[in-house]
Amino acid sequence: MEHKQYRYELKFILNRKQAEVLKHRLSLLMEVDANSVNPNHTYFIRSLYFDDLEDSAYYEKVDGIYERNKYRIRIYNLDDSYIRLERKEKTRDLTYKKQAIISKDACLRIIKGDLPNPASIENELVREFAIKQKLSNLKPSVIVDYERLAYTYPVEDVRVTFDENIKSGRFSDDLFDPDLLTFDVLEPDEVVLEVKYNNYIPSHLVSVITSIPSLRQAVSKFALCREKKEV
Repeated sequence: MEHKQYRYELKFILNRKQAEVLKHRLSLLMEVDANSVNPNHTYFIRSLYFDDLEDSAYYEKVDGIYERNKYRIRIYNLDDSYIRLERKEKTRDLTYKKQAIISKDACLRIIKGDLPNPASIENELVREFAIKQKLSNLKPSVIVDYERLAYTYPVEDVRVTFDENIKSGRFSDDLFDPDLLTFDVLEPDEVVLEVKYNNYIPSHLVSVITSIPSLRQAVSKFALCREKKEV
C-alpha cells in the first residue's frame, strides 16, 4: 500500500525588492539547492499539465475544492535525459507528490495519448496515468515555464523557493521546444514565494521569512497559465 508523506505548502506574492532582501537573509541560514546550474543559482523549470475535456483540474482549483490532484510532466533546464511524470495531490495546505522517472519515448507517447495497455506497464504511476488517460480522456492542457531559486534546510526538510519570469505556453504541447512561444502571466515586479516543510519550520527561519511583508495567496502557476489567453 502506498505510503503518503504529506507536506505543508504555503504560497506568497512578493515584489522583486522584497524578494532580493529575503534571498540575502535566507542565504545566510540555508543551502542553495543542488539543481542550480547558473551563476545566480537559479534553474529553469518547464512543466506540461494535463486535464480532461471538462477542465476538471482547472475548475477544481478555481472553485477552491479542498481535495484535488493533477498530473504533469516536468523537465529541468530543457534536459530531455531527466524527465519526471508527477501526480500532485492537495488537501488545504497539505500536498503529496508521487513521481516517476520516464524516458523521452514514454514522455512523447503520454503526450500523444499513445500509451500501451495499462496491464503491460510496469511503473505504477505510469500505469495509473494510462488508466486515467483512457477513462477521463486526459489531454495536454498548458505548458508552464519559470526560473527558480531554491534554498533548503535539513530539519523538517524545509524548502523555500522563489519563482520568477513565470510564462504560459498556452498554445503548444511541445515540451522540448527551446523556442516555444510563451508570454508573461504576472506583473513584471511580482515573485512567487513557496515555503514547504514536513511538520514545522524552525523558529529562526520563521523569524526571517516573516520579516518581509508579503501577501499570502492561493497561487497556482497552472491556473494562471491556463487563464492567460493572449500575448
